Amino acid sequence: MAAEKGKKEIVVLLVGPPGSGKSTFCESVMKSSHRPWSRICQDIINNGKAGSKAQCLKMAMESLKEGKSVFIDRCNLDREQRSEFIKLGGPHVEVHALVLELSAQVCISRSVKRSGHEGNLQGGRAAAVVNKMLRSKELPKLNEGFSRILFCYNDADVENAVKTYTMLGPMDTLPSGSFGLKNPDTKSQPGIMNFFKKVSAVPAASSSSTEATTPKANEKIEIVRVSPVPTLAFPSISTADFQFDLDKASDIILETAEAFLPKLGPARLVLVDLSHGSKILSLVKAKASRKNIDSGRFFTFVGDITKLHSQGGLHCNVIANAANWRLKSGGGGVNAAIFKAAGSDLEAATRARANTLLPGKAVVVPLPSTCPLLNAEGITHVIHVLGPNMNPNRPDCLNNDYTKGCKILREAYTSLFEGFLSTVQDQSKLPKRNNQATVSDSGEEDPERNKKFKGTIASNMKSGSVDDSGKKRSKGWSSWALALHIIAMHPEKHENIVLESTDHIVVINDQYPKARKHVLVLAREESVDGLEDVGRENIQLLEEMQNVGLKWVQRFQDEDPSLIFRLGYHSVPSMRQLHLHVISQDFESDHLKNKKHWNSFTTSFFRDSLDVLEEVKSQGKANVESEAVLRGELRCNRCRSAHPTIPRLKSHIRTCPSPFPHHLLQTSRLLARPDSSN
Repeated sequence: MAAEKGKKEIVVLLVGPPGSGKSTFCESVMKSSHRPWSRICQDIINNGKAGSKAQCLKMAMESLKEGKSVFIDRCNLDREQRSEFIKLGGPHVEVHALVLELSAQVCISRSVKRSGHEGNLQGGRAAAVVNKMLRSKELPKLNEGFSRILFCYNDADVENAVKTYTMLGPMDTLPSGSFGLKNPDTKSQPGIMNFFKKVSAVPAASSSSTEATTPKANEKIEIVRVSPVPTLAFPSISTADFQFDLDKASDIILETAEAFLPKLGPARLVLVDLSHGSKILSLVKAKASRKNIDSGRFFTFVGDITKLHSQGGLHCNVIANAANWRLKSGGGGVNAAIFKAAGSDLEAATRARANTLLPGKAVVVPLPSTCPLLNAEGITHVIHVLGPNMNPNRPDCLNNDYTKGCKILREAYTSLFEGFLSTVQDQSKLPKRNNQATVSDSGEEDPERNKKFKGTIASNMKSGSVDDSGKKRSKGWSSWALALHIIAMHPEKHENIVLESTDHIVVINDQYPKARKHVLVLAREESVDGLEDVGRENIQLLEEMQNVGLKWVQRFQDEDPSLIFRLGYHSVPSMRQLHLHVISQDFESDHLKNKKHWNSFTTSFFRDSLDVLEEVKSQGKANVESEAVLRGELRCNRCRSAHPTIPRLKSHIRTCPSPFPHHLLQTSRLLARPDSSN
């Protein structure tokens, strides 16, 4: 992935017959993606029923206008079927094709055996339909108007494609071109009719990351699902019935959401309304854009809050209800819709928690396993919340007192988000510090490092659960992960490895460097374990660490002017104690062994020191990236080409002719001698 300054929405046409895994692919990406997506499925577009191509085009255009990228979940097997959707492309929209070229046997097996399909295409009829489609398919080509075509021939290919699109952030793009095509002359797969005659004999197939393929006879079907990103879908709490000023309400939504996002890890907040003409959605979306709030973690969405997954493709495990004070199912709007969709199970579960609700308060209700909302939509909790009322015909009218009204509304959203945070913590979805005994500073197993620490640094630690100062260790840090902390606190005990020491910092060589030159600048602050602990009070410390790093860059470049450096922090460190990496960009090292090593220094997981400083100065905290990015593709740090293995990647970067990204050199994120060649 190559991040671009100008945001572009993406239209992805899924190309494949029934049973090829189009819907499963969409759901897998949308569960974990930081880019907002809309799934357009013709089987359900007409209020849950089959609709028309025109309806799909209309919904796609509306989604693009809202800033969402789009999956076109149709078969799209011939040029004519694809042509109208390709026209959605333009200066700000890229059109991709994802071709699911799985074997005819797999597609027919899945179609025949499945039940409850959205388009009711299953059983023997499905086999005939798949057979007919595959005989007349036409593979997409770039000259149709696609900027990118990716071919997937097996579950491993599909899994890689899921990862690629899941990791695609709101400002990212993918390389253009056609990728993975094996035989451009293939029109229909061989052996279809032979298999069609024996359709009852279901073949075995390897499973993908999100759905097991059809099993052998008498085998139990096992579904393996990817854990979704925790997501709260909530309506405007100051409902139309409460007649609250929309401009004031939108300000409070953004204020409280922005305050809570740093506490929620990778979790998402989604403001939902039924209409594309919703004024509250328009206000919030415009203001969020001006405030540069991460659109992958806070965004607006149009749809029925009780059917966001089945009809909109948006997976939300928690939804909020703009409730009444009695916590009853009466009235209309969101409250009535949620109680109706959840049935009597929600009423009973709510009664077990509370009987009434005060304005500004919320109550979290876990849904029983029998609840339709849980089984149909994957919703695990409903949070009832009561906002302020400006309608004289409703209880607790504030008589236009917006001083009190804004205070209550702020309390309402705060209570709502705190309730969501509690569910996230209960389900252990927030990023946790790695607690394994054999993890390197790049978050990967490194027995060599563990052995080294046991033999040197760790030998300075007392046994049991205290460190060498007699203090208890921080919860969640294993013994080896305290090594940097011990050096920072007592550099005099480690003179043999300390390169430089002051009252505020310590400099050491990385024990297992990932490049020709790789040193660590350690902070000596007792309570600053990583970026998440950094605040405005640490600005002077961050500046000193940056300056010390620059001094070491100059020293190294005096020895070898061709070296180019980058200074930065890992978003989620695996070792305790804030430390700045000063690392040359050649990555010539036998210790760079795996994907996590590489991605921890070449993706957004690696936070440039200057960016961290600017963020802490402007917003009082540093932004951190999810560890999920470490699972992304191996891409060259110059030309961004993808490579299947570390050896292949290393071979490429030794001879890559592309220059380093110019904007990084211009902004001093990459440090090169002015006269050096890059």
